[in-house]
Amino acid sequence: MSDHHTHDHGHHDDHDDHAHGTVKSYTVGFVLSVILTAIPFWLVMNKAIPSSTTMGLVLMAFAVVQILVHMVYFLHMNTRSEGGWNMLALIFTLVLLVITLAGSIWVMHHMNTNMMPGMNHEMLDKIKQLP
Repeated sequence: MSDHHTHDHGHHDDHDDHAHGTVKSYTVGFVLSVILTAIPFWLVMNKAIPSSTTMGLVLMAFAVVQILVHMVYFLHMNTRSEGGWNMLALIFTLVLLVITLAGSIWVMHHMNTNMMPGMNHEMLDKIKQLP
């Protein structure tokens, strides 16, 4: 027969190795994840930010950065992987998530303000004191 080499589909070419993480990239991702977990934990435990609104926003910012670290270092998501389809799927998922969360918050807010317009905290306190 001939000396013709066929391409084995189970074999990874050199350009495919970049899609998989190295020990260094996994270590960087792990260290970043630990730091991005430890800092918010410290902030909450030491009550470093007195305003609960500000604390919530800071914690959400850390959470977003943590998600990005996981996506880049562990899920290997970038614009080049899978011809950009991974990024398109991620954007679609984020749009659906924002629509769902915003819609849920909008519905809950309007239910809270419109369901029992005459009720207030003083009235609730009086109702609780009834025998």
